[in-house]
Amino acid sequence: MIHYREFRNSDPPALVEIWRQANPQLAQQMNVSLLEDLVLSKPYFDRSGLLVAEDENQIVGFGHAGFGPNPDHTALAYEVGIICLIVVRPSHRQRGIGRELAERLEQYLVGHGAKAIFAGGVRPLDPFYSGLYGGLELPGVLESDAAACRLFESRGFRVVDHLRRMRCDLSSFRPVVDREQLQIRRQYQVRSLIDPPPSDWWVACTFGEFHRIRCELEPRGGGSAVANAILWSADPISWRPGERSVGLVDIHVPPPLRRKGLATFLLGEALRQVHQHGFTTAEAQVLENNEPAGELLKRLGFKEVGRGAVYRKDL
Repeated sequence: MIHYREFRNSDPPALVEIWRQANPQLAQQMNVSLLEDLVLSKPYFDRSGLLVAEDENQIVGFGHAGFGPNPDHTALAYEVGIICLIVVRPSHRQRGIGRELAERLEQYLVGHGAKAIFAGGVRPLDPFYSGLYGGLELPGVLESDAAACRLFESRGFRVVDHLRRMRCDLSSFRPVVDREQLQIRRQYQVRSLIDPPPSDWWVACTFGEFHRIRCELEPRGGGSAVANAILWSADPISWRPGERSVGLVDIHVPPPLRRKGLATFLLGEALRQVHQHGFTTAEAQVLENNEPAGELLKRLGFKEVGRGAVYRKDL
């Protein structure tokens, strides 16, 4: 008979074992230290939100839920709940364990005030597991994870967004060179700042274990930066032997300066610089309907490597 309970401090080795069995292609380097650093050490971690399923004292599955940030990103917003993931040992699938974990996690979130529940994290609804599922950023629920998609759809969740996961091989990367880009190069330069202060409390909590790189587009004649891009180093994690990956998290160009090639130049220079520092791949993800961002990444050599879906259930 399956028994369900809250997380205990002795559980991490078993959770890591189940994770590796269930997601071998996603977590080749998953270990207890990473689980503790990237999940259990969060200041808002609540053992009641991490439920495990046991069969004769053997852990056979677990599910984890948390909450998103308030609008100012200074504290949790308990009206927005997230079921971060549900993992079941392959030998115990098709026995209703995932459904039971999902129901209990929903009850936990509602009991704390959730008015809406998301399934699968996506920034900024990403309290746990950034870098451990799908890539550096959470992609919602990977469409390749058909069992998880069916589970949430059967519980009344609906898809509210699709995400495209993009990757670029930096070993063959070359910035775009044309007349427009050459003119921009004469006017601007890109300066990289390593580990600038996090922009807010939520960023410090969710990505505090990763090195940050802020690339600023500055006029060559002096003056303030006119645009910037934020990248994160995935050095704590390696999905492939010998690989160093960097993730493009954000790029900001003020509206009056858009559609002038500045984003292409800024990101091209940023990728060239991180490649010089030993990074071998770059990752990014964009909403499926964000065509300008998708075209920008394709122009710089990014290719789609997967898709994710964001599920929502209103209560």
